[in-house]
Amino acid sequence: MAALGPIIVKLGGSLARERHFARWIEAVRQYESGAIIVPGGGPFADCVRDAQRTMRFSDAAAHRMALLAMEQYAIACASSFPEMVLMSEEPQLRLIGRGRVAFWLPGRMALGVDDLPENWQVTSDSLAAWLALRLEAPALVIVKSIDVKTDRITPGPLVEREIVDPLFARFAARTNAEIRLAGPADLAGAGAIFASGGLPGIRVGAHAGAHA
Repeated sequence: MAALGPIIVKLGGSLARERHFARWIEAVRQYESGAIIVPGGGPFADCVRDAQRTMRFSDAAAHRMALLAMEQYAIACASSFPEMVLMSEEPQLRLIGRGRVAFWLPGRMALGVDDLPENWQVTSDSLAAWLALRLEAPALVIVKSIDVKTDRITPGPLVEREIVDPLFARFAARTNAEIRLAGPADLAGAGAIFASGGLPGIRVGAHAGAHA
């Protein structure tokens, strides 16, 4: 069971395909202590990748555009939940309280930060772990569109299987947050688990086997 306090929940961009993002958001809203949703890039990040192949702009430019893609995904998801807020500043995020859920717009906090390389090694996975570290969040739930069939896993194998980005393990090893990886099989019961103060998905051992 997670400690009290707002948790970080990363919603993969691939969840947009079948509107599973909406069902996950409904589930997250059941978490009494509040949550901050980190959006994936979804179809908007795919556009950046396609444009980079054609236009051949730098990875630094692509990184900046990918942050904007995450913000576009957040705005699109939030449009289905008008009562939920979009936040870009750390002081705002720290005020998220009981029963509240916010979408994080990462550009203002994440752009130009020394420990976040400006390339495709950093995606919303690493950014979610980085935000959990920055805010000292009690828990981080990474929601993907695939299931990982195991009881427990470490970040290293997740990186090797390309389920998370190459730098996720680095930030996961630095945070004290309880980390979970959730997929489609967890969706049906996620609302009840969040309502009870628990976390869906398999536990990710952040410190064993993590890459420095």
